[in-house]
Amino acid sequence: MRKIKSGSVYFLITLLLIVIALLVLVPTVWIGICAFRPQTELMQYPPKFFADQLTLRNFQDITKRIRIWGYVKNSVIYCLALNLPSVFLNSLAGYAFARLQFKGKNVLFILCLATMMIPFQVIMVPLFLEVYKLGMYDNFAGLIIPNLGAAMTVFMTRASFAGIPKELEEAARLDGLSEFGIFWRIMVPLVKPTVVTVLVLGINGSWNDLMWPLLVTSDTSMRTLTNGLAMFIDSSLQYGTAFAGAFISIVPMLVLYLFGQRYFVEGVATSGLKG
Repeated sequence: MRKIKSGSVYFLITLLLIVIALLVLVPTVWIGICAFRPQTELMQYPPKFFADQLTLRNFQDITKRIRIWGYVKNSVIYCLALNLPSVFLNSLAGYAFARLQFKGKNVLFILCLATMMIPFQVIMVPLFLEVYKLGMYDNFAGLIIPNLGAAMTVFMTRASFAGIPKELEEAARLDGLSEFGIFWRIMVPLVKPTVVTVLVLGINGSWNDLMWPLLVTSDTSMRTLTNGLAMFIDSSLQYGTAFAGAFISIVPMLVLYLFGQRYFVEGVATSGLKG
């Protein structure tokens, strides 16, 4: 009887997960199909899920109408120049909170986590004024520097570092390694899944970020992909080119997740269990 009940629960959970997966995947597949559809098919009613014919015209049109590859380049620079140093710096903070002993450590950690509770809209204007007064408006410094601190990265890396046996760092100290050497050569390789996880999450967040690039850039040459597409779609009645732009913005994140999914799943699991 218990086997039957557990089998039924397993089946229901599997069915629920399949439904959720379809709810996520179907719109993504729909965008991909529509990106290659002629404009005339997109205007048909009732709409068809599968295309009768495929074309690259939408991609040709969008490259002529906006600097989309320039926007892609800006987004790549923004994501990498922000998240690589951010993960490094916040991992250092996570290591300090997990392994070092100093006065006020717990208070500082709680204050760090408390910043996650502050909505961006509350600090948006002060941050903008800070960027403008410091002469960082309309350049990558204004996009990157205010976002380097990430409490979530500190939290996740601290949880992973806290689960590593102390004997490892004690043995490294006996061998003459400096504190940074212990962090970089011993600790970071052991928490690689967590580091990859926060890096993937950070890049995904920066890639999809609309508000901050919209605030601190006005020059079209500084627009990120999300920013440029939002302005283009608002002024465009061509659904095919809009779908093509959306498809271009989705593909890099799908590829990134496919390459990092093993570390991503393991990193989320271990960060939640340790600490």
